[in-house]
Amino acid sequence: MKQPTREQDDTLYQAILALKDLDECRRFFQDLCTVSELRAMEQRMEVALLLDEGLIYNDILERTGASSATISRVNRALMYGADGYQTVIPRLKEQEK
Repeated sequence: MKQPTREQDDTLYQAILALKDLDECRRFFQDLCTVSELRAMEQRMEVALLLDEGLIYNDILERTGASSATISRVNRALMYGADGYQTVIPRLKEQEK
């Protein structure tokens, strides 16, 4: 199987950056992902926000229904990942103000 080029790899991210507002973003992801894929990503984002607030695993599990494996994976990404969550969480908090 042919490996995608870097340019092909970036097409999805360029498409996301081309979206103009929340409605466009929501509709794009609804076309791109299955309902279960969207729910999983939404749940991971919620878990990341709760971990950032300092909640413990049991409380997060109770509030979100996320498995301990999902909570652990998100926590690892928060601590040792590519800083994606660390970039977006403060921006989300700023938007809430």
